[in-house]
Amino acid sequence: MSHKRCNGDVVREGAPERGPRTLRAEGALKAIAAGPQPERRLRAVLEQALVFAGASLAALYTPGDDRELLCLVESAGAPRTLYGVRDSYPAAGGSPVADAHRTGEALWIGPEEFAGSAESRHVPSSGFSLAVLPVRGGGGCLLALTEHPEGFDADGRGCLEVIAEAVTCPVPAGPAESAETGELQPDAFTLAMDTGRAEVGDDILRLFGLAPEEFDGKVETLLGLTVPEDLPSLMSVTESDHMTIGERELEFRVLQPTGPPKWLRLSGRLLPGGDGRPALLVGTVADASTLRPDVTDVARVQRLAAALATAGTVRDVSQAVVAALRRPLRADRIALAELENDRLVVTVLDPPDPESWPELWRLEWRTEWPDAPVRAMPTLAAALREGRARIWPAGTGDLEPALADVGPGGLAVLPLPAGGRMAGACLIGWDTPHDFGPDERALLTASAGLAGQALMRAHAFDAEHELVGMLQRQLLPRRLPKLPGAVAVARYLPSTAGLELGGDWYDVIPLPDHHVALVIGDVQGHSAGAATLMGQMRTALRAYAVEGHPPDVVVSHANRLLTGMETDLFATCVYVDLDMEEGSAWCVRAGHLPPVLRHPDGSTEIAEVEGGPPLGVVAQADFPMSPLRLRPGTLIALTTDGLVETPESDIDEGMDRFAHALAVSAPAHLGLVADALLGNARRNDDVALLLVRYDGMALRPLRESWSVWRLPEAVRHARRFTRRTLRSWEVPDAVVDGVLLIVSELVTNALVHTDGKVRLDLTLIGDRLRVAVADASPRTPVKPTSIGWEATGGRGILLVEAMSAAWGTLPVSGGKQVWSEIPVGG
Repeated sequence: MSHKRCNGDVVREGAPERGPRTLRAEGALKAIAAGPQPERRLRAVLEQALVFAGASLAALYTPGDDRELLCLVESAGAPRTLYGVRDSYPAAGGSPVADAHRTGEALWIGPEEFAGSAESRHVPSSGFSLAVLPVRGGGGCLLALTEHPEGFDADGRGCLEVIAEAVTCPVPAGPAESAETGELQPDAFTLAMDTGRAEVGDDILRLFGLAPEEFDGKVETLLGLTVPEDLPSLMSVTESDHMTIGERELEFRVLQPTGPPKWLRLSGRLLPGGDGRPALLVGTVADASTLRPDVTDVARVQRLAAALATAGTVRDVSQAVVAALRRPLRADRIALAELENDRLVVTVLDPPDPESWPELWRLEWRTEWPDAPVRAMPTLAAALREGRARIWPAGTGDLEPALADVGPGGLAVLPLPAGGRMAGACLIGWDTPHDFGPDERALLTASAGLAGQALMRAHAFDAEHELVGMLQRQLLPRRLPKLPGAVAVARYLPSTAGLELGGDWYDVIPLPDHHVALVIGDVQGHSAGAATLMGQMRTALRAYAVEGHPPDVVVSHANRLLTGMETDLFATCVYVDLDMEEGSAWCVRAGHLPPVLRHPDGSTEIAEVEGGPPLGVVAQADFPMSPLRLRPGTLIALTTDGLVETPESDIDEGMDRFAHALAVSAPAHLGLVADALLGNARRNDDVALLLVRYDGMALRPLRESWSVWRLPEAVRHARRFTRRTLRSWEVPDAVVDGVLLIVSELVTNALVHTDGKVRLDLTLIGDRLRVAVADASPRTPVKPTSIGWEATGGRGILLVEAMSAAWGTLPVSGGKQVWSEIPVGG
């Protein structure tokens, strides 16, 4: 790969070619060189690339001990993982860092040239420009990235050259002395990046307001004592995915029992693991409340970069920008909007009160805060075309009212560039006259670049997440059926750890004779394949259940189906067949969590249900049935492991917590119970939850059955049984003759057209009588479309239809059931 090169000596210090930003950068570097705290000097030098050169990331590489690798020793700006920047590059390889190191010449690489290189395969998005400059006296290289569409301009290149001249390559540092000796200093800490376990000195615990015996060794305990707005920057340090190699320093606030929060300063260094040892973050924490000056522009950019690195959605990005800019700039209002075609779609208004914004916005926009055509604000449209920040101090410029009223004391319009186009715009307004200093202008420009790229990533994430959610919703029940004698609610939470589909599902299946099947399950993995298999398993279990099979047969059939599908995935599930009339249930468990029962007195019980293997593992597996007895008011809870399993505790502890939370709930409000149970759910896995409260049927049906023997007098015996039963139920005589005619036709059809057993069932509930005849044939009776005078049969089904309020057929195990309902009320 060929790169554009220029000699690092072309531009000398003090030469007239130096631009205004380069001269200001020289002054800042001289102040850093003369300042205290030499241990922070390298990072402070790199940070000047963010402010003066418009870089999003600056990093220093130096040769390792064996001289075969160029290793990252320090970086500043956005997390390097956003750009695919690695910890090290082979010195003999073909990377830009290696090329600049070998040739001693600077490289300036634009987006198109970089997109065609081998390195672009490691980068999520190649819409940025790259610069690599040799560092004097140490054999290292300065790497800088910018997301500006035009790359580094002449003044920006001059800034990078003087920064490269000011860099002093450090001697590679080993582990902290405390890490080697095991003796922890009072102001020091070590953090294992894989487990989050921390060793913390007594001075640090005192700053956090903890006694040594009160600290449990978890980093989450310390994070919970910090100001919530500072958590994103802290998480960028305590999570290894966001931590950069080299020194890291930031300031954050700790909550105090009384008074304002206290400012602390963390200085840390990530030590790579190896030979079975975890990566360690080692460093110190000191009180910065008395020494802390006002927040610098570099710190603001750093905090914004850290916050945007963890912002997943468009709204998260918008809120991070507002939090990073409004208070430091003392602005009265900030609006952030995405650019979609020729319209600006508002994502965040701060403050959110409509009265705080121009009346014209509320009157002319189509609804409260939807969107506005860019052409309605020509000044804004011009700023978006130019792609650079525009500032109007108080009393300058002829602004249209829609913009002028946003900032009567001063207005800043920041186009948000990303990937060669505009992702949106940020409007910042002041009510009183505001003086825009040069450092503030640089801060606005740097913030706009970071926000634009983050906004584009978040927009893609939101769109893909919505697609994933839509597909997931199509695979789950749209609504749960109304149950006689019970109430059911369900919840599903997709994982936020990624955009892949999950395999958790639930179902509530009404069955004949006031039975209902409750199902919950989980397909292994998170992928489109897992989601597809989940849909197939849900459909299969529903089909087998509706056919009338007992619970163990339903699950066995689903197991054989999955085993024969030749997939590497397996599934777990729990199937409960609940009899609403009797308050009894049979439960079958296939490698899944057992049901949890909350009894009417508030006690809870994890049901002792015998289990079989997961579905799809053993073709001829046994799935035993276990009985459950329910009293009215009993709550049945079925869930998946995403709700109860955590890395810190085993699944038994999670089930105990789940049962306790169920015990203290108020089952009268089942939806609130479900929401409370999901309130603390970890979103690194899908979660499905199904709750059913069994209340008992207020009106229990009357039932009688008759086995029809294949005898010449079979129909007459069935009629006699029916007449005797209806008389005992006090059914009016005016209805009996019609019912007897229906019984005659259904029993005759079963005897004539099928073989095997025939059973007559009579059910009376309220003012509805149900006549059902079951036989061993799966064939459904067909209603004739026309009957001639000479036809000798075919009129029976027409008579049944004429005499019934409703009729139909249901599949039952090995056959069918033909049923008819007749009103018997007065």
